[in-house]
Amino acid sequence: MNKKRLEVFFEFLIFGVIVGVVEDLIAVKLVTGEPITWDVIGIVIAVAIPFAFIGEVLVDQVDFIELWGKFNRKNKK
Repeated sequence: MNKKRLEVFFEFLIFGVIVGVVEDLIAVKLVTGEPITWDVIGIVIAVAIPFAFIGEVLVDQVDFIELWGKFNRKNKK
């Protein structure tokens, strides 16, 4: 993995963690009504990091446009 690609990977990973934390905090507040404390934030961050990492690895490794093309060709036959 070259330096530029690694830089882009970490940029998207950080953005994914931030967005994941925000949406999880919103979900916790709306669904449970619990107050947002540092403990809740810590748990949300611990949950968001692995999902952001898995999402980045999956998006970085899978060419969805190619898969979509194969899927469409297969269905047209």
